[in-house]
Amino acid sequence: MSIVFSRIDDRLIHGQVMTTWVNLHNVEQIIVLNDRVAQDQTQKSILNMAAPPGIAVKVFPVEKFGQILKKTTITRRTMLLFTNSEDVLLAVKAGVPITELNVGGMRYHEGREKLTKSVAVTESELDAFKELLARNLEVTIQMVPNDERVLLEEVLK
Repeated sequence: MSIVFSRIDDRLIHGQVMTTWVNLHNVEQIIVLNDRVAQDQTQKSILNMAAPPGIAVKVFPVEKFGQILKKTTITRRTMLLFTNSEDVLLAVKAGVPITELNVGGMRYHEGREKLTKSVAVTESELDAFKELLARNLEVTIQMVPNDERVLLEEVLK
């Protein structure tokens, strides 16, 4: 399995993701797992255009990707990209092998509770994070590699 990095960033593919995380992990392809984005041809086209040359971008519904992995081996160095913790939990339950999760941005807006300056969650997203931690995933909050890694479990104490 060649999943080298898993990240939540509600902006998906943007400058920081491309210039830092992709280079740090020598990523060859980005797989976005989100049911809504998977149905939106315009969004998929934008994601493909936002990726640097040579980086393949694929978008799948979360549970479908779990089914695909049962039949297909990923051979490229792959980054999984999510918009929220609920999708990560769904992916883990579907058999996607994630042991570490980086959380970049989950922006604040009405109805969300701020955990840090860059991460705000709904109640159900918070519950999903707690279940991921209970499943022994290491969840760190870090916008870019030069930032200090903050353990989510410490933030939740």
